[in-house]
Amino acid sequence: MENMQCQVLNMQRVQALEAWLKTTNTNLTQVNGQRKYGGPPEVWDGPPPGVRCEVFISKIPRDTYEDLLIPLFSSVGELWEFRLMMNFSGQNRGFAYAKYGTAAMASDAIRLLNGYMLEPGSHLSVRRSTEKKKLFIGDLPAVTKQEELLQVLRVLVEGVERVSLKAGVGIEGVSAIVAFSSHHAASMAKKVLLEEFKKKFSLNVSIKWHSVEKVNLEDPPCPQKAPSILLPSSLKPPSALPPHLAPSPSVPPGFCRAVGGPTAPKLPYPRHSSPSSSQGKMVLAGCPVLLLQKMCEANGFGQPGYEMFYSHAGSDGFLYFNYKLHIHGAPTTFEGLVMILPGPSASNMLKEAERAAAQQVLQRRGRR
Repeated sequence: MENMQCQVLNMQRVQALEAWLKTTNTNLTQVNGQRKYGGPPEVWDGPPPGVRCEVFISKIPRDTYEDLLIPLFSSVGELWEFRLMMNFSGQNRGFAYAKYGTAAMASDAIRLLNGYMLEPGSHLSVRRSTEKKKLFIGDLPAVTKQEELLQVLRVLVEGVERVSLKAGVGIEGVSAIVAFSSHHAASMAKKVLLEEFKKKFSLNVSIKWHSVEKVNLEDPPCPQKAPSILLPSSLKPPSALPPHLAPSPSVPPGFCRAVGGPTAPKLPYPRHSSPSSSQGKMVLAGCPVLLLQKMCEANGFGQPGYEMFYSHAGSDGFLYFNYKLHIHGAPTTFEGLVMILPGPSASNMLKEAERAAAQQVLQRRGRR
């Protein structure tokens, strides 16, 4: 695998990126098929960006990285976030997103950098990002209820704000329009919801971007009045764990009965929790493997054993691994499929796959 990566990567460009990261002390986060800077950056003075503050950049040479792109787009104005889409080989996928603090800066980036020649024969395309925030989910059961579906979606993915149902002539079963807090949250949900509905409820739903409603992009970025079904942030339970590991509200029993959904194997939480420092909690929260290990110890189970099997490399930039997770004394063996981005070595990628497997098992327990 490493030999294959070396054959397609421009190692001179990769080394230049590594040198730039070290010299400038810039931090990049690699997750979900992309490398991200900021969101916000470490030093940011001002509110988060509103609407029309993001630009979409395409026609990027595949061996061009953040060491050239971030300084270029920062020359227009301070970046709040920069996201470069990556594939499994370590090359970029030819497009990226840059978000500024104001819509005026984004307009300047389009005016100044659209058509910019990054290298001979390569001209960037820069235009306003659409930032879609709504998904259309079709083929839901006819008995689906709005409030139950809202609760289900909030268990499965993050950033769900509200749901509206549609039924009638020309619509099979029930369809839903789901609004998210951001384009990023909607995009991540679009990647996982098909599999989640199939795995948890044996439902084959359809999911696509909702683009019927026309939005006035000139409106100021003021928050809309929350519908009555929107859960107030003040009611969300605090947790030392990050959102993707924190115990989530359970799926409504009515929804499970309606769709005949299977339940995930139960892995008990510790029966007795001993006081620990906030630092210890953060270490566990950031390491699913260690957290799962501690949960097993607290419940009298043996240590988790991982069997990882490489499956395939997807066109979405991920490497896919099947896993079997054995816990001595537990009533079942956990199995599943996880996806990771390529790492610097085979051992590094194996550890990341084990981490993803442990996280998935913890999420199954938290979402019961």
